[in-house]
Amino acid sequence: MTNSLLSSSDWSFPVPIAYGPGRIAEIAVLCRQNGMQKPLVVTDRGSASLPFVASLLDCLEGVGLGRALYSEISPNPRDTEIAGGKAMFRSGGHDGIVAIGGGSGMDGGKAIALTATNDLDLWAFEFEQPAPNMSAHPAFPPLITIPTTAGTGAETESTAMITDTQRWMKWCVWHAELKPALALLDPEITIGLPPNLTAWTGADALVHAIEAYVVPGFHPLCDGAALEALRLISRWLPDAVEDPANLEARGGMLVGSCLAGVAFLKGLGLVHALSHMVGAEYDTHHGLTNAILLPSVLRFNAPSIEAQVAPMAQAMGLPDTRFDTFDKAICTMLDDLGIPETLAEIGVPPDCADRVAAKAMEDSAAGTNPRPLSVSEVKAVLLDAIEVGR
Repeated sequence: MTNSLLSSSDWSFPVPIAYGPGRIAEIAVLCRQNGMQKPLVVTDRGSASLPFVASLLDCLEGVGLGRALYSEISPNPRDTEIAGGKAMFRSGGHDGIVAIGGGSGMDGGKAIALTATNDLDLWAFEFEQPAPNMSAHPAFPPLITIPTTAGTGAETESTAMITDTQRWMKWCVWHAELKPALALLDPEITIGLPPNLTAWTGADALVHAIEAYVVPGFHPLCDGAALEALRLISRWLPDAVEDPANLEARGGMLVGSCLAGVAFLKGLGLVHALSHMVGAEYDTHHGLTNAILLPSVLRFNAPSIEAQVAPMAQAMGLPDTRFDTFDKAICTMLDDLGIPETLAEIGVPPDCADRVAAKAMEDSAAGTNPRPLSVSEVKAVLLDAIEVGR
């Protein structure tokens, strides 16, 4: 596996994936192979001026595919921003979307793709609602996803977390008929990510793997992906933070993040249910919020995940498989990554607990948490993360 992280590979599951250092240079060919003659590049505001976006646009312009960029995407993408991207897609006569960035950039691109060729309301695609029948609408545009952080794992599905600016809540939107035509995983792109963002996004991937694995239900494909993701992340995340130019570590994290993203098709849990609503209200970084919440949620879920702890501990190479050992290893890793101990340290006040807990109960991730939830229990976990931490 180690040598493979420095090589190029093409995979067909769960969607076509092109992995390898330097493969962003192939973007123009990949766009044409997937039916794009005038793609719209979508990214977040923070990534718009970074070299990889300029390089991508140069590659497209150099072969006559244009240089169109929509970058009005917040760290927690908003419905109003998606509407702006849809308008640009239509007015520019575009025929495909290249979504590049961290979770926000890719979520923005995916949500724009959901709505670009139809007149349906964005919230018609909300995950918990019956999926719209698309037979009377034009096909979704082809979509290429390019992650620039190793954390979100958002590149292999159409799911996108978008903030409802009427209610200030996050909702998941998606449609089964929108799948990325290609996910491009280039570890060279992630080398420039600062250590703090490497840690925060890497912790996001760690949470995805853990929460997906402990979701109740029988899904061996997702469980296998979760355990391999946990093995890769626990092995390579410290190296990627300590030595940001370590291409092997960057590759290991990018593959681990992708696998964790595949795994959470099984579901997520209370970390995400709370993190989504905290992020919607306080615009906190999603991965950082997840990382701070994780120990409080693990302690709450401990009675319900006894059978899952041993395989996770083994995947991480721990000396024994007790919960206390597993919990301590997670907390030590978060300490080493420089993750703050409490949500209060990133501006989340205790007086939000009632409101945020009630909102979290409406999140789809709350329904797949391994331990059944009540509003009072969710509030207690949130307050623990705000005031006590790990």
